[in-house]
Amino acid sequence: MNESTPTRVLAGDIGGTKTRLAIFDVRGNQLEARAEETYPSQEHASLRAIIAAFLKQHDEPLEAACFGIAGPVQKNTVKTTNLPWHINAAELSERFSIKPVSLLNDLEANAWGIRALQADDFFELHPGAEDADGNAAVIAAGTGLGEAGMYFDGASFRPFSTEGGHVDFSPADDQQIELLRFLGEKYRHVSWERVLAGPGLVNIHDFLRHQHGVDVPAWLADEMRNGDPAAAISRAAQSNKDEICEEALKLFVRLYGAEAGNLALKHMATGGLYIGGGIAPKILDWLKRDDFLQAFFAKGRMRPLLEKMPVRVILNERTALYGPAVYAALSINNEK
Repeated sequence: MNESTPTRVLAGDIGGTKTRLAIFDVRGNQLEARAEETYPSQEHASLRAIIAAFLKQHDEPLEAACFGIAGPVQKNTVKTTNLPWHINAAELSERFSIKPVSLLNDLEANAWGIRALQADDFFELHPGAEDADGNAAVIAAGTGLGEAGMYFDGASFRPFSTEGGHVDFSPADDQQIELLRFLGEKYRHVSWERVLAGPGLVNIHDFLRHQHGVDVPAWLADEMRNGDPAAAISRAAQSNKDEICEEALKLFVRLYGAEAGNLALKHMATGGLYIGGGIAPKILDWLKRDDFLQAFFAKGRMRPLLEKMPVRVILNERTALYGPAVYAALSINNEK
């Protein structure tokens, strides 16, 4: 790709709640947005319908398109996890006369988006070694739990998707064993996503109420019923309004650190562990406490290795939209 001439691409961040589409001019890792719209996903029958509405409003010549989507992408097709959509890149390419069209898992899209970020788009929780390099990984708790790897080829990162958020939850102490038992009565399979996501925080809160034999106070029950339950619990914890909510968020942060450490070891992420998703920036003050990093490091003989790994929180919520734009531009000449 000639970095002096911009490549005009269509990029999408497809979620169960909202779909964001944008047209970017891409020069290397530099992005310039020309148009952007957000659509309520569940009010549309398909991604195809949303793209049609967007392009009717923004008629631009496009050289490529790429969409990041929650769910396992196989052979450039995906059945969305939280929507009744089946998306086929070849069909989109033919319908809208755009070639190439690519689909990425949403966390792989986040990983590609890191290329387009600046230093102030991160908060450094742990600096790691001064000469840190090598593979990296991304973990992101939001509506669900996403994980991706970033293979270092000696010059740049090559992101790849995983479905690591759905592996078995592994408790580390007696309380977490009880949490596993509690959730085992509710779910056929207790994955890490059952404890590390918005609904996961609610599960932890329910468990602690049960464990302590304490009812949900009326004011909190009202907030949970009339809004996002996880957000209500998080607000109550961070404002010191409820001890059980504080304990729930503290346990959530500790579990987040533990699974981040698991991911870092599995990918030998000596180049860094990145924390993405919508939850981390909202609980940044709690991530700064000892609980997250101590759980991250607590891997026995591997602690010295983990202590050398940088740990950074991604603050830019547009990363998942930037990634497909970067990938789309690279895909034109198969530079990805």
